[in-house]
Amino acid sequence: MVNRPDTDDYRALFLADAPMMDMRAPAEFSRGAFPSATSLPLMSDDERAQVGICYKKQGQAAAIELGHQLVAGQLRENRLAQWSEFARQHPAGYLYCFRGGLRSQTVRQWLREQGIDYPLIKGGYKAMRRFLGEELERSVARGSFVLISGKTGTGKTRVISRLARSADLEGLANHRGSSFGQLPTPQPSQIDFENVLSITLMKLLAQDDSRIFLEDEGRLIGRLYLPDVLVKEMAKAPMLVVQESLDERIDVVIEDYVVDLGRRFAQLDPEQGTRLHSEKLLGDLSRIRKRLGGERHQAVSAMMEEAFREQWRSGSLSLHREWIAALLEKYYDPMYEFQLAQRTGEQLFRGSRDDVVTWAAGTG
Repeated sequence: MVNRPDTDDYRALFLADAPMMDMRAPAEFSRGAFPSATSLPLMSDDERAQVGICYKKQGQAAAIELGHQLVAGQLRENRLAQWSEFARQHPAGYLYCFRGGLRSQTVRQWLREQGIDYPLIKGGYKAMRRFLGEELERSVARGSFVLISGKTGTGKTRVISRLARSADLEGLANHRGSSFGQLPTPQPSQIDFENVLSITLMKLLAQDDSRIFLEDEGRLIGRLYLPDVLVKEMAKAPMLVVQESLDERIDVVIEDYVVDLGRRFAQLDPEQGTRLHSEKLLGDLSRIRKRLGGERHQAVSAMMEEAFREQWRSGSLSLHREWIAALLEKYYDPMYEFQLAQRTGEQLFRGSRDDVVTWAAGTG
């Protein structure tokens, strides 16, 4: 393996999706990491906790000695084999720990003893995280953003997926954005979301400075929040407004929240997936009960329950149209009109999904 120098060119690392070996403990990794990083810790959470206690009571030298005692023998050999395999599979990669200190230097030394010279990322996770935070602010200041707006069910995310220069905020957040938008798989951590958002915008702006299209979102996407600097920019950004008929919007909602969501639950739990799917939507409906009003909530809930019973009996999705139409017309449409009024950006164009994509492709 050819020797490569250590690096602090974080921009180049993220633009290239450079493979990274993360030496931090699993709990640290779960709180925040990078898309191209793999968790291969020097110490387990428990081992790290023991070393931390030793450091506080007896100092650094004793803590280092304890670390070598804990990660020794066959355990050390097993972990060393994993690091060596990663290095062989990713010859252009790097390793890091929290600050680029003892943990990453220890692993590098052990790898060198195996004949593998693997470079470090200077400053480690902390420096890269700080860089991405600052880079996000630079990207928002530099970027020219256009929002894809429109009522619920107009298929805004479908438009985003067809535009090359776009950032799919809901995709990055693993959530569909609405009160019913939680997916069976969990959302990323807030830090992971911010990291990947920063990298996404960085990559788009590395290509050129032309427009970047974003779906019109509130501050929250599920339990994740958009950074304040982006929220402020989106509030005044120009908009393309997607317009579709009520029937077309119902079709989109059925595809996303009945067909696709049901498929996801069934894949995760073949035996209980259909029940979990219906319970999830009924639970989501209950969470907006106050805003719906008790009488309307009761009516929509009854329609949803009957729609699922009919779907299970005959496979027909037709009754789902009733509760979806009621929610769109009585709940989501008034909320959209209110939110649209809060935007100060110019409305550049209105039209169907196809028309919006054509307009954006021709002027973006």
